Parts: sequence; structure tokens; C-alpha cells
Amino acid sequence: MIDLRFLRENPDVVRASQLARGEDPSLVDALLEADAARRAAVATADNLRAEQKALGKKVGKASADERPALLQLGQELSAKVKEAEAAETAADADLDAAQRALSNVVQEGAPAGGEDDYIVLDTIGTPREFDFEPKDHLDLGESLGLIDMERGAKVSGSRFYFLTGNGALLQLGLLQLAAQKAVANGFTMMIPPVLVRPEIMQGTGFLGQHSAEVYHLEDDDLYLVGTSEVPLAGYHSGEILDLSAGAKRYAGWSSCFRREAGSYGKDTRGIIRVHQFDKVEMFVYTTPDQADAEHRRLLAWEQEMLAAIEVPYRVIDVAAGDLGSSAARKFDCEAWVPTQQTYRELTSTSNCTTFQARRLNVRYRDENGKPQIAATLNGTLATTRWIVALLENHQQADGSVRVPAALVPFVGTDVLVPR
Repeated sequence: MIDLRFLRENPDVVRASQLARGEDPSLVDALLEADAARRAAVATADNLRAEQKALGKKVGKASADERPALLQLGQELSAKVKEAEAAETAADADLDAAQRALSNVVQEGAPAGGEDDYIVLDTIGTPREFDFEPKDHLDLGESLGLIDMERGAKVSGSRFYFLTGNGALLQLGLLQLAAQKAVANGFTMMIPPVLVRPEIMQGTGFLGQHSAEVYHLEDDDLYLVGTSEVPLAGYHSGEILDLSAGAKRYAGWSSCFRREAGSYGKDTRGIIRVHQFDKVEMFVYTTPDQADAEHRRLLAWEQEMLAAIEVPYRVIDVAAGDLGSSAARKFDCEAWVPTQQTYRELTSTSNCTTFQARRLNVRYRDENGKPQIAATLNGTLATTRWIVALLENHQQADGSVRVPAALVPFVGTDVLVPR
């Protein structure tokens, strides 16, 4: 949720944010009205309770002749208090709904527009010129015995797959390398649950515009996570953190599940857009004033990982209309995919400011000991999709694929050869 004080003082900024996202600016006015109505309901209930308390003192001091009239007045006042408290509860619910309907305020400097309106911040490496016809990642994966889509579909349906032999080792190597780099940079490794309660999924912002992508187990009222950002965001829910020594950094290794609703006919070949994949995700709790600097650090750590797998990539500043509801700013790293002649997302890092922490009630104490809302950030260190860029960029004319030096210790060979 956004900060109500900020909203009251800067309504035009929030309206501009909604417009930049391509979302409804009238939600800002609806929230302002709900906020005013709730404050009025609280004031009314407080005044009536104070009046009731004062009347109670009068009854105690009243004479026998005065008491019946005061008791009658007390009954009438009690009924008014109950009515006012019911109105206060309803106003609280209306305010909560209005506040949850509004996305995070887009950070100044983020480009406006939709999916195609990103800004390229940097391009690292040059796409390779092949002196042979390159194969796509699925052809390579099948010929090298790394990927089995046919049996994945037989067992689980479309967009499922088996990683086999060196394919499994390649993924484990990517994730293990990511884990090592995370620990070296001060992150605590976590293997979190992949099923979470509704309030945790709601708190991270994934039951809004992305709810159709989430798997829900109705009998248990639990959700399968699409990223370990979700359980890590809930890890400290309802707590007051000690951030006096700096940010709390966690790296979650988990399987992730996405329904990919609305993406039929899009990236259906291979393992680019699938229902299940593995990922190492960075997640950070920090103070709001440190969030921007932490965001740049997360991006730098992602770039270290991309350098280790030796693929050309670019960094983009994602446009407001392509941000998730929780993100105020997002940077993606996209690797070059030779057979598609385009860049595809491999990492994403988002600054969610205080949006998630306010929903999940995660706070810290400032220098005066007063509780304040924390800021949260997240970023990808490695996923299954990285195999796509790795295979296509490092393929050789004889159908083999060179293994980047950083992954050789995990895979056990420096070249993957056709079966």
C-alpha cells in the first residue's frame, strides 16, 4: 500500500504515477474520499466514547432523582456508540480496499508507457557472428540429452519438461554459483516454503493484476509461489527489525510455479515460458533512504552473474506500465538469444519501497527508537531460463556447446557433446 500521508500531501504525484502506469487516476480520488470518511468515522466514534465516559462519571455522582434520566441517556448514548463503531469498522474496510486498489507510486525517472517503452541503460558484449546456422536452445537441448519436452508433456502437460543428465547439472551449477555469490556478498541462504497463505500472497501484491498467473490450492487455501520473493517478504511480517547494522539480505532457492495465463501461443517452444522453474532470488529489507543505493547493488550483483556465464546482454529501465503493482522502479537484464535475434529477460530487480512492508507490517526503529515502515527490494540471481541463452550463445559448429569456465566445476566437463 502507498503511504496515506504522502497521498494527502502529494495527490497530483500519485495521479501522475497512475497515468504513467496506464492505470485509473480516479482511484486516487476514491482513496482520498475513503481516507477522509474513515478519519471522520474515527473522530465521531472517539467523541461519542468520550461523551459516554463523561456521562459514566456523572451517573456515579448523581442523586437518586437525577440517576434515572442519566441512565436513560446512557442507554441512548450506548446505542450511538455501537452504531458509530460499526461505521468505523466499515470505513476501515472501505479504506483498506481503496488503498489496496492503488499500485505503488512510480519513482521519478522511470520511463512512462508500456512494455515497449523501456530505456536501454547499457549494453554489455557484442552478439556473436556465426559462420554456421545456429540451432535454437531446444534443438541443442534435445541433441545433447539435456531437455526432454515430450516426456514432460506426457507426465504433466504442456509447458512442463525434464532436465536430464548434464541439463540437470547445468541448472544445479547455475543455482549453486548464484548461491555462492550471494553468500559472498552477505546474503543469508534460504530454502523457503513454496506454498503460502493468502495474506502473504496478497501482501506482496501478487493477487492483484497478476492473480490469474497464480496457482491456488482451494482445499487448503494456499498459493504456490511464482518467486521466493513471496515467502521471503512474509518471513518478517508483523515484526520490528533491527536495521541499525545495515540491510537484512536473504537469497531464496526454490521451485517457482506460474500458470502463464494469457500467454498461449507465445514462447511455447522450449523452456522460455514454462509452468515450473527453479530460481535463486535476492530479497532485501532496508531503510527507505537506503533503498535506491541497494537497488543499484542488486543490479551490480546480477551483472556479476551474467558476466560469469559469458553472454552478451543489455540493461533496461522498465517502463511504468510494465511494472508490477508493488514496484516503484525495475531494471531488467536481457541476454541476446541468437536464433530469435533479440534480447530476452534473464534477471529483474525491483525497488518496492515501503509498499509491501506496509501491507505486511514490517517495521524498523529509527535513531529515535520510533517504529517506521521498512523498504523491500528483490532481484534474480539465476533461473532455469538462463540455460536458453547459455546454450545458444556457446554452441559450436559440430553441435557441441562450450561450458563457461565458472560452471565447469559443477557440470564436470568444459564441452557438452551430442549423444
